[in-house]
Amino acid sequence: MVKTSKQLMKSILRKRASNKPDEINEQSALSDSLDYQFIEELKKTKLSLLLDENHEFMKAIFKDCSDIVVREFEIEPHIPALLLFVDGLTNTQLLNDTMKSLMLLGGGETSIERIVGTILPVSQTQISDNYGDLLVSVLGGDAALLVEGNAKAILLGIRGTEKRSVGEPETETVVRGPKEGFVESIRTNTSMIRRKLKTPRLKMKSMSVGKESNTNLVICYLDDLAMPSLIEEVVKRIELIKIDAILESGMIEELIQDNAYSPFPQMQYTERPDVVAAALLQGRVTILTDGTPFALIVPFVFIQIMQTSEDYYERFQIGSLLRLLRYVFMFLSLTTPALYVAITTYHQDLLPTTLMLSVAASREAIPFPAVVEAFIMEITFEALREAGIRLPKAVGSAVSILGALVVGQAAVQAGIVSAPMVIVVSITGIASFTIPRFNGAIAIRMLRFPILMAGSLFGFYGIFFSLMILLGHMANLRSFGIPYLSPLGPLSANDIKDVFIRAPLWQMDKRAEFLDIQDVQRMDEKLPQQIMKDGGLDGSSIAHKHKASEEGNQNGTS
Repeated sequence: MVKTSKQLMKSILRKRASNKPDEINEQSALSDSLDYQFIEELKKTKLSLLLDENHEFMKAIFKDCSDIVVREFEIEPHIPALLLFVDGLTNTQLLNDTMKSLMLLGGGETSIERIVGTILPVSQTQISDNYGDLLVSVLGGDAALLVEGNAKAILLGIRGTEKRSVGEPETETVVRGPKEGFVESIRTNTSMIRRKLKTPRLKMKSMSVGKESNTNLVICYLDDLAMPSLIEEVVKRIELIKIDAILESGMIEELIQDNAYSPFPQMQYTERPDVVAAALLQGRVTILTDGTPFALIVPFVFIQIMQTSEDYYERFQIGSLLRLLRYVFMFLSLTTPALYVAITTYHQDLLPTTLMLSVAASREAIPFPAVVEAFIMEITFEALREAGIRLPKAVGSAVSILGALVVGQAAVQAGIVSAPMVIVVSITGIASFTIPRFNGAIAIRMLRFPILMAGSLFGFYGIFFSLMILLGHMANLRSFGIPYLSPLGPLSANDIKDVFIRAPLWQMDKRAEFLDIQDVQRMDEKLPQQIMKDGGLDGSSIAHKHKASEEGNQNGTS
C-alpha cells in the first residue's frame, strides 16, 4: 500500500522517538495528532542533528512534489549539507553564488552561526530550529540550508518569482492622479506604500492565514494615529480565521466583516497606493494579502462609496460638483424604475396630460403590467452587463452596447415592452455607472429590485417605506465599531464639509473626528491666512515691457 505524506511523517517521528527514550512520549503524542493542518504541529518538532534524518523527513513531507529540489553537496572539508528550495520561486543566480561560497569554506568549522556571519552573499537570513518555520519559508520562496551536526537551518531570503509589472489600476481609473497600482506581490505593494509615507510611524505587522495556503498578510497602520483598540480588533479577527486556504482578500473581507447579511460593503478595497496612504493618514488600518492587488481598508462608512481620490486632486469646485452629481444619480439608480411603475400604476395624475396620453398610447399594445416590463428589462440589462465583463475585452464592450440597442429596439417593435420603459432602464443603468465604488454600486443594483416590487404593490407609500427601512438598517450597521452613516448619524459638524461637497483643502485642517483617532490636527492654517492677508502679489514690482516703453517715451519728450 502506498503511504501518504501524513503516514510517512508519523512513522519517521515514531522511529526518531524510539532512538531517544527521553522524547518518546512527546514525539509519540505529536505523531498521533499530526494532521494536514500540520504547520502548527510541526513548529513543535525540532530539527535533528543528523542530516540524514532531516533529509528523510523532508522527502516524506514533499513526496510526489516534482517542483521541490533537494540539492546535496559538501562543505569543505567533506561536510555534508543540503539546500531545499522550490524551483521557480527562488533566485537561481543568488542560489548558485551561495553554493559556490559554501563549497569554498575552509577551516573545518561549520557552525550555523559562523556561516551566517562570514560567507553568505545574502542580505536577508534567518535561523530556524523547527520544521514548521522551515516549511513556511521554503514554500514562500526562500531556500533552506541544513548542515551536518547542526540542529538548526539557515533560511535564505532569495525569492525570485515572476511577477506582473506595476501598471495603471483597471478598477479605479483617474484623469488626474498617480497611475500606479498594486500587483500580486505583497512586498512590492508594501514598498509602494512606504514610498508614499516615509515615516518610521508606518508599521507593517506580518501574519499568516490558511492551514494549507499559509497566505501572508500585512497589517499596515500609523501608530501615532490609529487607535490601539482598532488594531487589536483587526488582529484578533484575523487570528480567529480557521480555514484551509485564503486565495483572495475578498475571502478575508467576508470572514471578518461585522454584518455578513447586509448588502452594503463594510470594508473598502482598492488597488491604489495613494488611496491606502490617504486612509492610513486618517487613522484607518489596511490589510494587504499576498497574491492579490486589492488591499482592504477598515473602518468603512457609506459616504466613502461616493468618494474618489480624484476629488482631492482637482480644485474643490470641480470635486464638489462631481460629488453632488454622483449623489443625484445614485438616488436615480435606486428608485427610477420603482418611481416609473408607481406613477404609471397608481399616481397618473402627477404627469402632465400630454405626457400621460403619450405613455398610455405607448403601453396600449403591451400585454404585461408595468412591473413585469421593468423586471424584464432590468434583468436583461444586468445580463448584458455581466456578459460584457466576462467576454474578452476586444468584443465585450461592443457586444454589451450592440446587445442593449438591438434587444431594446426589437423588444419595442415586438410589443413586449414600451419605449418609455427602455428609456427608464437606460437612465438607471447609466446612473449606476457613476457610483465610484464597485461593491457599493452592486449593493444599489441589488436593492433596486425589492424597492421596485414595493412600488408596484403600494405606490409611493411602498417606496418611502422601503427607503425608511433601508435607512434604519444603515443606521444600525457598524464597521469595526464605527456607525455606518457617520458623520451624518450621529452628526459630526466638523466632518460635514467632506460629505456632499468638498471644502477647500486649507479649510480641512482636521482629520475626521468620527473615526476616534489619536491626533485630529492635520495641517497648519498659517499659509492660507498669510495669502489672504497679503492679498497675493499685486505686480507693482514687476517690470513690464509696455511700462518701460512708456517711461522711455516720456523721457524723450522731456
